[in-house]
Amino acid sequence: MAVAFIAGCATIANAQDLRTGYFSDNFLYRHDLNPALANDSNYFSIPAVGNVNAAMMGNFGYRDLVRKNPLYPEESNKKMTSFLNPYLSNPLKGFASGDNKINADVKVTLMSVGFKKWNGYNTVELNLRGQANVRAPFKLFQFAAETANDHYKIGDINASAQAFTELSFGHSRQYDRKLRIGAKLKLLVGMADINMKMENTNAELNHTDYWTIKANAESHVSMKGFKYVSKVKEYNASSATYPHVRDVDMGKVGVAGFGAAIDAGAVYKVNDDLTVSGAIRDLGAIFWSNDYFATNDAEDFTFDGFHDVTVGSDSPGVLDKKADKYADQMLDFFNLRDKGDKGSRITGLGATVTAGCEYIIPTYRILKVGLLGTARINGPYSWGEARLSGNISPLKWLDGSVSLAVNNYTANFGFLANIHTKGFNFFVGMDSLLGKMSKEMIPLSSNGGLSFGFNVIL
Repeated sequence: MAVAFIAGCATIANAQDLRTGYFSDNFLYRHDLNPALANDSNYFSIPAVGNVNAAMMGNFGYRDLVRKNPLYPEESNKKMTSFLNPYLSNPLKGFASGDNKINADVKVTLMSVGFKKWNGYNTVELNLRGQANVRAPFKLFQFAAETANDHYKIGDINASAQAFTELSFGHSRQYDRKLRIGAKLKLLVGMADINMKMENTNAELNHTDYWTIKANAESHVSMKGFKYVSKVKEYNASSATYPHVRDVDMGKVGVAGFGAAIDAGAVYKVNDDLTVSGAIRDLGAIFWSNDYFATNDAEDFTFDGFHDVTVGSDSPGVLDKKADKYADQMLDFFNLRDKGDKGSRITGLGATVTAGCEYIIPTYRILKVGLLGTARINGPYSWGEARLSGNISPLKWLDGSVSLAVNNYTANFGFLANIHTKGFNFFVGMDSLLGKMSKEMIPLSSNGGLSFGFNVIL
């Protein structure tokens, strides 16, 4: 489910907002990066398109999972296949030797208003937010593609996804001549939270046709109307039969929990040319009403291995409806049993810490450089980034930024173009250029993003 969510994110472009715009004075949504950063203008967003962010970040992606079919066109009519195809000469090319991760975030602002009042600057926002993460060790891909050894110590596998609505109230004010402080209170309405993990995973070949898997696997799902769909399956190792999760029923979208979070930030002007700033965001949690729990009871079970379903002239394509055969194989691998609703639970959002330093070029004051550090604190999906940007305002109604960033996964380029004429604002930017896309409009790498917005300036 988390992988499917990530694929959906990729089709529309770390919704931790456009970090390239942090040092751009006329970027209306700088307050989402640091609540102390105020605007010179009052504004309101055009509903649902005022601020749209979607992005992915990771060290493996589509081009590693989907390859050119070595059997095409002589023995297969499918141009593409998965890395599981046994005829590939180097199926593990592109996968990191340690953990392989993908983080994806989406944020859509339904409504946003910014205005000067009460001795400061105020914001009110209503956002839809979603995030998904996957962490898989190299040994999992090695086991899936090669199975050349009779024992694999795979390790830990994690996947998660979360969706919620956020209503925020922000206020910032000048404390003295040099210091400005700001904060936001966020009220959260949870729609869904999914967390799956498989710890201490080992695979041992007992016969030529199946493996014995030892692991501690579990799944927690909080979602209105959700239920696991099970069927009885026989396992060779113990000759036992028991209900085994084979599918899920997602039900109707609805309210599944409530929560709250805060943002806090500060900006300090050292002198006319140098400014430093910092913030912490999304410090909070969601209280979920239900916890639909499934586990494998830490028992040994058999598994007949992963198989490519695209080999052969009449095989289905990787991304067509029969691609759920891969999901069926993963459910066999996790070997989950439905344990019912365990009641309420609490999950965090994953906090983000930023620190910035901005310097205006004294001899050319429409140009400034900025260095922004970002740390995402989210357990196994944590990451860090350093981003250097150049920011220029050549005209009263136009400014822009370009940036170079290095993070845990890769180095990338970003940009922002921001038009702010009288009564209107439009911006578009990326923290990571999308690069080449598949025919399904999925980035071939897992690094890419898109941010844009239309707003009315008062």
